[in-house]
Parts: sequence; structure tokens; C-alpha cells
Amino acid sequence: MKKSRIIVDKDYQIADIDERLFGSFVEHLGRAVYSGIYEPDHPTADEQGFRQDVIDLVKELHVPIVRYPGGNFVSGYNWTDGIGPKDKRPVRLDYAWKSIETNQVGINEFSDWCRKAGSQVMAAVNMGTGSEQDAGYMIEYCNFPGGTSWSDLRKQHGYDQPHDIKVWCIGNEMDGDWQTCQLDAESYGRKARQTAKILKWVDPSVELVACGSSTTLQKTYPEWDRIVLEHVYNDVEYLSLHRYYENEGNLNDFLASSTDMSEFIKTITSICDYVKAKNRTKKQLMLSFDEWNVWYQKDQKDHGYEIAPTLIEDQYSMLDALVFGSMMCTLVNHSDRVKMACLAQLVNVIAPIMTQKGGGALRQTTFYPFRDVSNLAKGRALQLLTHCDTFESERYGTAKTLQSAASYDEESGEIVLFVVNVDQTEAHQLNVDLRSFGNVEMISRSILRHDDIYAKNTFEEPFKVVPEELAVAAADGGSSFELAIPAMSWNVMKFRCQG
Repeated sequence: MKKSRIIVDKDYQIADIDERLFGSFVEHLGRAVYSGIYEPDHPTADEQGFRQDVIDLVKELHVPIVRYPGGNFVSGYNWTDGIGPKDKRPVRLDYAWKSIETNQVGINEFSDWCRKAGSQVMAAVNMGTGSEQDAGYMIEYCNFPGGTSWSDLRKQHGYDQPHDIKVWCIGNEMDGDWQTCQLDAESYGRKARQTAKILKWVDPSVELVACGSSTTLQKTYPEWDRIVLEHVYNDVEYLSLHRYYENEGNLNDFLASSTDMSEFIKTITSICDYVKAKNRTKKQLMLSFDEWNVWYQKDQKDHGYEIAPTLIEDQYSMLDALVFGSMMCTLVNHSDRVKMACLAQLVNVIAPIMTQKGGGALRQTTFYPFRDVSNLAKGRALQLLTHCDTFESERYGTAKTLQSAASYDEESGEIVLFVVNVDQTEAHQLNVDLRSFGNVEMISRSILRHDDIYAKNTFEEPFKVVPEELAVAAADGGSSFELAIPAMSWNVMKFRCQG
């Protein structure tokens, strides 16, 4: 058994953890909406057609904000198609995902769903086929109290009070040639700035997110980000980042994914700070990592135009959950600049929750690391001193065998440590050193692991991979703990200061 050590010091603080770091994403894509969150004929459907079993699982995850309605979908979407009487809403072709959109769910219904799920809306406006003025009309409809054509139309539709949506994304992945009406950086930067002006003229209280690079793999990365920021830096609060990872056959590369994710964040942070210096401003731009996940893109298949086709419904293994947990740790470790993030996506489409049409709802393996961090990472993120072995990956270089994050809630006195052991063969004898906190007790400990790293939860075996509660360990000398961390495992340890 290898020996490792993690020093957790209460004075080595990164930043306050914004709960919106644990947001998610619902796009009009595949079965994310229709038979995902919305299925009027389902046994658990409420009076609006929303599946209560899905809402219950979303509440279990504790998702504070959800991005909507896209994604690639938004770049060809007219938001007015989704308002008003449902029997009069048009049926459209969605170019992004080669689907037929019935528009039975729109911004009003989704705002209702978010309230029921305990979430807020992160709205996206169309920067593809849509105009700056269209975005202005949408925020007027959603946020303006009344007395204008659009705000009074909302009232006619049954919503007397504004939705008061506080976060708005100015388009989606406009650097990608897969995007409807793709723009180059200069064109997008100009359009985004004018859109931002209108959005804030209608509601000065909102926070805005500009499109950054859709992936580190784009040829325009990271120059796109610099050019866009030189247009919009003074008009927005966030720049977006998107990145997905998959196991392409090199296990070391896959297990080192979070190393690349961290480097991506550092690069975009440095570009933000370059433009800050160039503008000679005190304003510090933050980041919104509003698409991230494990996504097996090589498995995508073409299909004809259908209503809510089965698309991108990846089934996640124990291995995927480990990489996913490492990425969760990365977000916490960069919480000084990454203030919002959206797991893409929430239901059915590369999601922690899967549903059967007319049937049950399932927790995938990735459900558990997300639930753990979203519910337990409170207060401030801590900078850990980790002493452990490393391994080499061909694509991403050197990575640690123990990937970790920690939070400290001064009010409750609780410290939570998340540890992923990606060592493929050996357990680690881990010394957790909490000396700066004085006397500490461990109050809970759980582990997610399986002898078969490719094991998955299915509707036939929904509890094949689930967390196990372990016995708590006693402190050695009041602030030091010796713990066995099995190979290929996700571990959560909760401690409390004794005063």
C-alpha cells in the first residue's frame, strides 16, 4: 500500500464557494425536455406535465441554477415560439440536432419548473439567427414589471410577476462551425457588446456571460477569447468555457482529464487578466464553465428529423464517475475565478439522471460525486498540500494519483475532504493532517467504488454502483487521521472542529 499525505490548513484559503458552481443544463436536445423533465402522461406528472420523480432527484442533487434552452439549439431558436397558448405554438425544425421541436415547453414553463426544482434560470439568447433586438424583447418579456407590449403580453399569458432571471448567456459556442450562423470573433464581439448594452438597459441588475472558446481543441483557441474580450470586457461579468472528455482508449489520458481542465481554466484566466491590464481597469472578470462532462462523442449517430429522439444518452461507468469526480474537484479548486458552472446535461442527455418514458428514473454513477460536492462543499475552498505519486499521460502530461478538493465552513466548523484515487492498482495509506484546526473529529465517511471499473447502473440493476458509508476513524493526536483509500475510488470525508 502506497503512503500519501494531504495537509488541510484553514489559512490556505482559495475563495468563497459560490453555490452556482454546481449548476446544470437543460437543452431542447433529445429527451432532455420531452420525456425527461416534461411528460404529461407520466404517472408522476403534475398539473403542468412535469415529472415529479425527476424533480425529486434534481432536488437531491441540489442544483441552484440551470442553463436553458441551449446549447446549439438556441442559435436557431425563436423564443416567441414557446409562449402563449400551447395549441397555437408552431412546430419547427431544429437544425442543431436534426429534430422536430413542438414548443410545448418554453421560457414560462421552464421558469415554473425551476421554481419547483429549487433552481434559478440561466437564460441563453440567440446570437445565431437572432438579433440584438430579439434578445432585448426576450428580457423585457421575462423581467420587466409591466406597462409595455412585451411585459404586458407575459401578464396575458398568466404571469403577472416577472420571472426575474438574473443570469443571461449571450449566445452559445459561436466559434464552432457546427453552430447555426457561426460568427468569427470580431463579428461576435461586436454583436455581443450591443446585445449586452440592450440587456442591461432593460434590467441593470442582470449578470451577463459572453461566449468563450467552446473547447481547447478549436484552432481559434485562445485567440478567440482575447478578441471577444477586447470588445465586451466592460459590458459582461463572465466569460464561458466548455470542455468534454472521453475515454478514447488511453486510460492514463482519461484519468488525467482534470489536469487539462485545470490548464484550460488557467489559460482563460490569464487572457482575462491580460485584457484587464490592457484596458487599465480594476474590474476582474470571472468565469462560467457552463458546459462540462464526460461525453462519448465518437458514439454519436445520425438520424432523421424526429420529435424528442434518443440522442447522446451515454451510460456512465464507475470509471466515468472517477473522472467526473476529479473534474468536480477541479472546479472547487478554481473557485476564485470560476464562479458558475453547468454540468451538461441534467436529464437523459449525457446526464446523471436517466428516465424511461412512462417508467422510472435512474441515478447514474456520476449522480453521486455531483450530489456529494453540491450538497457538502460549503463555505470556503481550501488549497491542499498533497504529497502522493504521479503518473504520466501521453496527452496531458504529469497528473497526481490522488486528485482532491476541500471546503471549510467556519460557521458550522465543518471540513469536507473529497479524494479520488485514480491509481489503477494500489490503495493508498493516506495521512490527513488537520493540525491547524486543533482537535477535530471525523463525523462521516463514504466511498464509491466497484471491483469492475466498467460497472454501470441500469434500470435492470439500478443500485449496482452506489456509495457505501464507512466507519469513522479516530484522530491520532487530535488532528491527524490514517485512512486506507482503495484504488480507483471516490471518497468523501467530513470532519468537525471541536473548538
